[in-house]
Amino acid sequence: MTNKDPFENIKEEDLRDFNNKCDECKKEDESVSQNLILTGFKLCKSCRTSKTIFPI
Repeated sequence: MTNKDPFENIKEEDLRDFNNKCDECKKEDESVSQNLILTGFKLCKSCRTSKTIFPI
């Protein structure tokens, strides 16, 4: 068994990307991190809905 820290490979730039700021509207929302985990896109709830309805 090793005593390696599981977070030793996390880079500072990766942590900066994991904020709650939407890529489309630039607003901060809690749903951004949830959608990032679920879909891989940093979109808030309202931008995700509008991208679903109007995909262009």
